[in-house]
Amino acid sequence: MCQSAGVLILLPPSEGKAAPPRRGRPVDTGRLTVPALTPVREKILDALSDLCADTDPARARAVLGLGPTQDDDVRRNAALRTTPALAAADLYTGVLYDALGLTSLDAPARRLANRSVLVFSGLWGVLRLTDRVPPYRCAVGTTLPGVGGLAAFWRPALTEALTPSGLVLDLRSGAYAAMWQPPPARSVAVRVLQDRDGRRTVVSHFNKATKGRMVRDLLSAGANPRTPSALAGVLGDLGYTVEQPAPGRLDVVVTSL
Repeated sequence: MCQSAGVLILLPPSEGKAAPPRRGRPVDTGRLTVPALTPVREKILDALSDLCADTDPARARAVLGLGPTQDDDVRRNAALRTTPALAAADLYTGVLYDALGLTSLDAPARRLANRSVLVFSGLWGVLRLTDRVPPYRCAVGTTLPGVGGLAAFWRPALTEALTPSGLVLDLRSGAYAAMWQPPPARSVAVRVLQDRDGRRTVVSHFNKATKGRMVRDLLSAGANPRTPSALAGVLGDLGYTVEQPAPGRLDVVVTSL
């Protein structure tokens, strides 16, 4: 069971991944966070590896939504069992993670991140930042042969395994949010809006950057809010413009990106 008495921060993965180290141990699924998820991880890992080990990479590309120049991703997936693994904190390299800047956090903030952040993944389910896995390509929207849609496949196991007792700050995209829904009374989802002369619009690319900076600021401040209202107050103290349009929802309003 994965329990958290403090705030639990849910992040999506990133499509961009760092290269694996030249040497090192491969993934050991039994040592990843929430060992109860090991059977599901193994089934998805087997299905993905078998698909990508097929002699026809075009089939794997079609299933994974890849283009004709992305055979390297297919080959990497075929070798997931033997590729050296690296910590999730070093693996993800997208916009959100660049803005979060995990490697430059001070020691207390990094310890808090290791305790409070969960990364959702179509392949691994959930990861702590200290979990070691190889680079992979498998979005949660994938429908794998023998497994089916990944969000639906993960949902029962994650519902059983994740039992947070504190506030849940949900920063996932919709596809990853479909894997598991936190208790409504103790969760808050964040939307980033840009204000242009009084007109509010949802931002996309910079949504990720704003969320990354927000998590960094919360971790650096050592914040541990217990309610959505307390979270809104902490973010306000950190210089963010925050509105609460509905229960379980916070809007962070930015004027420049």
